[in-house]
Amino acid sequence: MKTKNETENEKKVRKLDLKDTVLKYLKELPPKQSKQVALTILALTQNATPHDSVGLTGHTPWRRVDIGEYRVIYRFDDNTIYVPVVGKRNDSEVYRHLPR
Repeated sequence: MKTKNETENEKKVRKLDLKDTVLKYLKELPPKQSKQVALTILALTQNATPHDSVGLTGHTPWRRVDIGEYRVIYRFDDNTIYVPVVGKRNDSEVYRHLPR
């Protein structure tokens, strides 16, 4: 059963704030993977806490969501989803670019 806060998060439609590096990374991906990652990012505007998102230990309020072999790092507030990093799932490099 969902909490009241989770239900409220799902009802809001938020703006997207993507770093230029994320857009560049999406353009470099093969079309199929680029579409999958982009659709997942867009879905975050409708539901900022999907069932497969995980809070990052030691990096509050950052969260991650996995799409195949890719990982999207993001945080959100009442109005906006902030996506500073997208990267390979098994590559720790994605966390080195995480704002603190």
